[in-house]
Amino acid sequence: MNAVTWIVIWGATAMIAAAAAGLLAGHKNRDYSFWISWCFVFPPLLVILLLLPRYDGKRPRRPSLDEEDKHFY
Repeated sequence: MNAVTWIVIWGATAMIAAAAAGLLAGHKNRDYSFWISWCFVFPPLLVILLLLPRYDGKRPRRPSLDEEDKHFY
């Protein structure tokens, strides 16, 4: 196999891992944008997400840029 084949395999794996991480993070009540992005960069992190327990209650939310600026200035 040449380098192009390996790049295509890695890209397909990254996209599949990111999609699976989004679904799994939503099911486990986690911040799905964080897990989608990191599982796209490093697909084996999906295993760690599988091992994490499910959050009870409301899903954690990152503050918006306006909320962050409000406390900064």
